[in-house]
Amino acid sequence: MKTQKTLFSTHNFTGSSHRYLERERSFYTNRVDKAWNGVHIMHGRIPDNNSIMLVSNDYLAISRHPDILRAQADAILANGNGLLMSGIFLHGDNPQAELEKRLAVFMKAEHTVMCQSGWSANVGLLQAIADDKTPVYIDLFSHMSFWDGIKHAGAKSYAFYHNNLEHLERKIKKHGPGIIAVDSVYSTNGSICPLEEITELGLKYNCVLVVDESHSLGTHGTYGEGLVASLGLENKIHFRTASLAKAFAGRAGLITCSDSFSDYFKFTSTPAIFSSTLLLHEIYALNKTLDVIIAESDRRKVLHKNAGILRDELSSLGYNVDISKAQIIPLEVGTEAQTINLRNALEKNNIFGSIFCPPATAQNRALVRLSVNSSLTEEQLNSIISACAAIRTEVDVASWSSTKRKNRC
Repeated sequence: MKTQKTLFSTHNFTGSSHRYLERERSFYTNRVDKAWNGVHIMHGRIPDNNSIMLVSNDYLAISRHPDILRAQADAILANGNGLLMSGIFLHGDNPQAELEKRLAVFMKAEHTVMCQSGWSANVGLLQAIADDKTPVYIDLFSHMSFWDGIKHAGAKSYAFYHNNLEHLERKIKKHGPGIIAVDSVYSTNGSICPLEEITELGLKYNCVLVVDESHSLGTHGTYGEGLVASLGLENKIHFRTASLAKAFAGRAGLITCSDSFSDYFKFTSTPAIFSSTLLLHEIYALNKTLDVIIAESDRRKVLHKNAGILRDELSSLGYNVDISKAQIIPLEVGTEAQTINLRNALEKNNIFGSIFCPPATAQNRALVRLSVNSSLTEEQLNSIISACAAIRTEVDVASWSSTKRKNRC
């Protein structure tokens, strides 16, 4: 069944408007019709109550935790949405400032600043610390918000091969001291940044270090404090950012920084200045979430156990998941048409993963991402493994780009 296309004849625009219409038409012609064979890559079957959902970033399975929901509900009933204003107007004692203090202690930082999202945190931070004279060295797999932040800052980006320190060092030697931007756990493939080595290299060349901990905050460390603090690097890495829409199952972002940087950021970052601050019920929910993440460490243990089982079993079945070292497991297929085929095969077995394709991946490196969580039962894990065993021929694992890459090694 063909995907419904935009009715271009209904538009009566003239002049420069036609340029966007050509791009829109190209999307349906070249992407939907040709690359996707007329079906939408993101729109497969509708899951039911028995579906195994591997699409959520709720790694610790706390989005319906009764203590968190109660804290949020009580805050809404008591305060409504609170004052709707930019965070730049907040001062003195207030719930957001108290949460920022708690998160700073939790992450072993001097200070934290709350943002509207992880995207706002990365874009706003780079805007505040980079300019057109600043080289920014960025891992090819770093989150798109870093790339967007570089553009907003007017800085020059110098990409280095994924987790490749030699390539990074060559770039720094050529272009001079700047900013290094990496993720601690990469969201596309679950790989882990060699943070200790990156930090040593960055300090050697007097670079500012920025680490996005979106996919390690809450999931890594004794109490979920993230990889940076768990490795004892908190006093060497200048800034950490995180989305709290992952293990914290909320909607916010943060930046760790010095006390003095906090005010500077709020008066420099346009996302901080021109967006409304977090709502009170979000603050109260996140505050209770922090309690849960610290107290319920078994959720982290089960999460990593589940991820380890799934990685090992998929690897033994011939799937190349070697790059994953965390709760994100990529099934890298290659073309978008092949990826749709894998999606359909998994969904026929009632297993739902997330499709990643350009611009979230490089061309011909599309994949289905399996996001593991701590609520998966042994029965569900076995169902996933059995399904992946059964569909190997149907999805032609041998033809996948990741399989070919592994065979060349």
